[in-house]
Amino acid sequence: MGMKIKHTIATYAFRVIPGLLVFLILAFSLYYNSPVKGSVTPANGASRAWLISRNDTLSAPVIQGNFMITNVKPGNYTLMLEAKPPYRDSFKQDVLVVEGQPTDVGVIEMNQ
Repeated sequence: MGMKIKHTIATYAFRVIPGLLVFLILAFSLYYNSPVKGSVTPANGASRAWLISRNDTLSAPVIQGNFMITNVKPGNYTLMLEAKPPYRDSFKQDVLVVEGQPTDVGVIEMNQ
């Protein structure tokens, strides 16, 4: 009987632990899954998008005029688009990121 109880506990643990790990991973990814996306015009006007706050700095490449910065914590950010010559860096202040929701900053025009 002792062997059967150990076998049952082991079987239970092998069923519960993976499920718990999946739950924790999903919960973590949902918590930080607040992407910030947008585009630039002209499409070749910027090389990188940066999100800057007091506590965090994140970035992503601008590819064919589009960018998406992932795993952004909720908060208020300044968006900076790093320009390619002959354009100048562009800024957008007060980008508000809400937990679990995507933020679309729209189209940012790069100026010379």
